[in-house]
Amino acid sequence: MNDGQVETRRPATRRLFLALWPDPAVRRLLRARRDAWEWPRAATPVHADKLHMTLHFLGELPGGRVAELTAGVAVPFTPFRLTLGQAKLWPHGIAVLEPDNEPDALLRLHTALSEALVRMGLAPEERNYRPHVTMARRAAHAIVPPSGPAIDWDVQGYALVESRPAEGGGYTVLRHYP
Repeated sequence: MNDGQVETRRPATRRLFLALWPDPAVRRLLRARRDAWEWPRAATPVHADKLHMTLHFLGELPGGRVAELTAGVAVPFTPFRLTLGQAKLWPHGIAVLEPDNEPDALLRLHTALSEALVRMGLAPEERNYRPHVTMARRAAHAIVPPSGPAIDWDVQGYALVESRPAEGGGYTVLRHYP
């Protein structure tokens, strides 16, 4: 600034999360399950290209930490099968698809990522992990579809993803692991 005052700017931040990111075939199956619901007018179904299973929501982090984070969340990974089949309506109008069971490899991955975040001085969410794919928000009073065929998802890795709410809510995969 010209008047001698120090200009203070908020450092650039990036809204990040770790997720299981479906391949195109699984994404098509998830979209079909999403479309089987009967949505009330106020519901906002998740766009097909955004369907995923969050492992850890990291929130707004300084942009300068992305390189450290990208390297720091590279943890041992064992491929596993995830079977999604339980369509449910959670409180507060969140429509989800839950797995039929929680594979040990999924829970080990979640724990390993939690430990990696702690090593980097970040605090993982304190609430218990409930694996799910969000189908829609503001979906109170949606009609849950009858059970359809289960979706068998052969999970081959996970991803670090950036959410860009200021740019229309798009997601960008920053890195796939392993």
